[in-house]
Amino acid sequence: MVKRYTDMAYKAADDMIFGKSVYPVKAELGLEVGAGYVTAEVNYAPRPEAGVSKEKLVSEYRRLTTDIMARAVQIGFPAVSLETEHVEQMTNNPDWGGEVAHVQKTILEEYHEEYGIKCGLRHTPGDIREDRDLLALIGPKYDKLMESFEAVAEAGADFLSIETMGGKEILDYAVLRNDVPGLIYAIGCLGSMDMTMIWEDIRKIADKKGRIAAGDTDCAQANTAMFIAGGLLDKNLAHTLAIIARAISAPRTLAGYEAGAQGPGKDCGYENTIVKAITGCPISQEGKTSTCAHADVMGNLVMQCCDLWSNESVEYHGEFGGTTVQCWSESLNYDAAMLNVATETGNAKMLRDILVLSDKYRDPQGYVLAYDNAYKVAESIVKDGDDLYLRAKNAAIACVDILNDADSKKLMMSKFEQNALADAKASLDAMTDEADTFMSESLEKYKAEVAVFRPEDNYKF
Repeated sequence: MVKRYTDMAYKAADDMIFGKSVYPVKAELGLEVGAGYVTAEVNYAPRPEAGVSKEKLVSEYRRLTTDIMARAVQIGFPAVSLETEHVEQMTNNPDWGGEVAHVQKTILEEYHEEYGIKCGLRHTPGDIREDRDLLALIGPKYDKLMESFEAVAEAGADFLSIETMGGKEILDYAVLRNDVPGLIYAIGCLGSMDMTMIWEDIRKIADKKGRIAAGDTDCAQANTAMFIAGGLLDKNLAHTLAIIARAISAPRTLAGYEAGAQGPGKDCGYENTIVKAITGCPISQEGKTSTCAHADVMGNLVMQCCDLWSNESVEYHGEFGGTTVQCWSESLNYDAAMLNVATETGNAKMLRDILVLSDKYRDPQGYVLAYDNAYKVAESIVKDGDDLYLRAKNAAIACVDILNDADSKKLMMSKFEQNALADAKASLDAMTDEADTFMSESLEKYKAEVAVFRPEDNYKF
């Protein structure tokens, strides 16, 4: 049953902190997430040549999993969680993903039994629901995806996640045209509709297998905008537009929790602080330790409320300090140790605020995602929490207002950014408050303008 959020989980922004959530979750091998401590979540990818056969792929994951666990006990870390983001072969062939999960969980069980280390295993099947240039969200590809979830849950994966693509065909069109209503339609409306459908089914599988329906991320849309926006010298997309897309992604990611997700949310969901403020569920985050995968303008700030701390993904190969998974897992674990000691010594909020202030005024994206402002966006969402359109629009408006109210001597925005922000505000001011009107007009507009948009096939119109 879908239950929309109309209230906040936290009474104040200052109550939010790393390592603690209102509703912790517990994995099979002793790991609790959000129960008072932060744990490293190591993310990795096999070498391309390992994907030529099931046997080679399983062998690759066996080696890298053993490497991670061996390094953790060698250095003396008390807990670690692993995330396996599927390469396409693992989702398209559910028995491949199931065998990898089984091998990994067996290794974790052995280390837990011998050394007492607390362990968790997340599996993230790939969203394979596409057919050449078209999304195919409903149909045979969906059925195959659910088979993949069944296989990894049966094989022992504690946390079930995915990075869904609903609305992506409109996002790609809208983001290149600075089309704010299009962002709201793509992410806030179509994305939320797809999330509601898929997470109801993931939760059913999780309950049946005794696993945890963890969480999603708007990687396909808000992260696309973030990567197009790039660094401080890039002008392919205004950073103010990128953070508006991110704000809109929060109610979309929230829809997964409303349909059954329990956390921890996925690491690359930079919207997760907003979502945690509403749900109270634990979250994973990535930042400065994800430089093996991409640059980041808020690499410290996003540690502010994390319950798992991740490196995004790194290809498995050798480095001077060991294999990549050993090197990056060690860095993650040391960060987690620092956060946990801050909690133990009563300095958690001081460290949180230092992390935030080190990035808050670097870029509009970090400014809005700082926990105090993220909380304001969250409040705007629950105000109309029952209406997918209005809450997405509210999030965008709150984001614009936060940026317009910022101290210009601290958060310095170029003319390019200021103009983009002004244009976005004008677009939002002109938008209707009637969801039915917006949905019908958007349907007509994008069916005419976007050749790959198939609403009847993908969104049950």
